[in-house]
Amino acid sequence: MPELPEVETTVRGLAPVLEGQRIERVLLNRADLRRPFPVDLGQRLTGATVTGLARRAKYGLIYTDRADTLVFHLGMSGRWRIDPADLGKHDHVVIETARHRLALNDPRRFGSMDLVPTAELEAWPAFKALGPEPLGPDFTAAHLVAAFADRIAPVKALLLDQRIVAGLGNIYVCEALFLAGIAPTKPAGAIGRAKLEKLVEAVPEVLQAAIRAGGSTLRDYARPDGELGYFAKEWRVYGREGEPCSCGRLVQRRVDSGRSTFHCAKCQR
Repeated sequence: MPELPEVETTVRGLAPVLEGQRIERVLLNRADLRRPFPVDLGQRLTGATVTGLARRAKYGLIYTDRADTLVFHLGMSGRWRIDPADLGKHDHVVIETARHRLALNDPRRFGSMDLVPTAELEAWPAFKALGPEPLGPDFTAAHLVAAFADRIAPVKALLLDQRIVAGLGNIYVCEALFLAGIAPTKPAGAIGRAKLEKLVEAVPEVLQAAIRAGGSTLRDYARPDGELGYFAKEWRVYGREGEPCSCGRLVQRRVDSGRSTFHCAKCQR
């Protein structure tokens, strides 16, 4: 599933194509993805001008001058295609401006698309309970100290809780915990302030490196320009079960709640 760096990469790829452009036509080739499209989606978008783009957690935001924001989620296999030569059966939503055609391609149809009044974004159910952005100023050691206080749940599980940190996913949590030297199974409440300081530095370091690399290529993910992300080449532990860690110990894999966790038992305590 595309995680925060993949969504950030997507938004940055769409921005120079969409920002300041008037939407001339919206074509819906089906009635839904994971859930139905807003019934008036095409009507409210047609004729609107895109005023900016952003990301919140794993959602992309396309702001318009009609005080509406198009909110999209890429699900497991979604990606935007810019100026495709031909439209395929999985190009479910097409947005056209005077200069470009953009197609949301989603073979598994686990993505979503909503149109939310911009003034109501913070109160929108999917956003209301989200924690701070891991690339923002509110993601601090003090925040984690408070969120982890007296918690016996494993630190990895809590970092994946979107109410604690918005947008973190399995790959980048595994990588950040390795960089911070924290065992993924360690009870969150037992982690000292010094380690949490390292974690707060490790999380954005891993995310920014992934964004620079265009994300990680998993299954169908590709950037809007069609290029594949190559951060997978920089993984220190994720997907490297049985391979040597930089310390020489073999990387281990365990399964927690159906998700693979990769770690080094020597480097992470």
